[in-house]
Amino acid sequence: MRENSESTTREALADFLRRRRDALSPTAVGLEAGQRRRTPGLRRDEVARLANISTTYYERLEQGRGPQPSTAILAGLARALRLDADERAYLFLLAGRAERAVAQPDDAVDPELLSVMHAVTATSPAFVVDDLATVVAQNALHTTLFGRVAGLPGWEGNMLWCWFCSGRWRRTVLNSAEQQEAISRNYVAYLRVIVAERGYDAAAAALVADLRTASAEFSRMWDNHQISREPSPIVSVLDERVGRLDFDYAPMMMSSRSRQRLFLLQALPGTPTQQRLTRLSNVPGDPVSTYRSCVAESGDRP
Repeated sequence: MRENSESTTREALADFLRRRRDALSPTAVGLEAGQRRRTPGLRRDEVARLANISTTYYERLEQGRGPQPSTAILAGLARALRLDADERAYLFLLAGRAERAVAQPDDAVDPELLSVMHAVTATSPAFVVDDLATVVAQNALHTTLFGRVAGLPGWEGNMLWCWFCSGRWRRTVLNSAEQQEAISRNYVAYLRVIVAERGYDAAAAALVADLRTASAEFSRMWDNHQISREPSPIVSVLDERVGRLDFDYAPMMMSSRSRQRLFLLQALPGTPTQQRLTRLSNVPGDPVSTYRSCVAESGDRP
């Protein structure tokens, strides 16, 4: 299993280098575009020269062969390929020159994240996910809006699976096709970083394989090998009870004891979203009303 993950990581490094080389125009690094280029990007020998390494050594990296590159070589490649901070960190991670995350079991939800999640239930939908974006807890307002997600079997509770493979969730999104494309790219770019941090372990590899099989959109974007840690763009959804709701995804807290993270869906300023959320939370029989009733009966404040 360890050999398989190391092989996959080498392949990912090779693919990442090829993709970034192909995406970098000669003029961006001060070279002439010329008339006889087979690709709009740089040639291997040009990258090698810019990184101050031999062409043969660089070719072996793109073929997934050769020794583990040193930090000096990686720094040279990052400069040559004009990588940003996130891409540079990702390059070092793939090359085994950064500390990988240790996958920890998320059977128990971090109590600190749970406390904050429930504290905002009257005003903001909130949820806790593990690093593979599987929802492990939801507050009442999030459940009212999207139904129960946490605890569903298989990948049914995974946000990426819900986005790429669940028609029910996607149908409620009001974003334009172009905006939905951006959301999809962001999700895939995030997952690229996470699976590298986990060293392409069994759980991460299984999620990627199943998503590729189930979604042509995901598979196409995965092959582009873009990476990002940025939050998802603004998402607008239609709720049949109160109408349009415009949200900004906000990562709120990272657990200190696991790789779980708390997210809030914040009402977009300048929209009637917050007022509509208040109306939604007062609908008789919904989870938020039930939660408030229980709090009132116990004499505690939410």
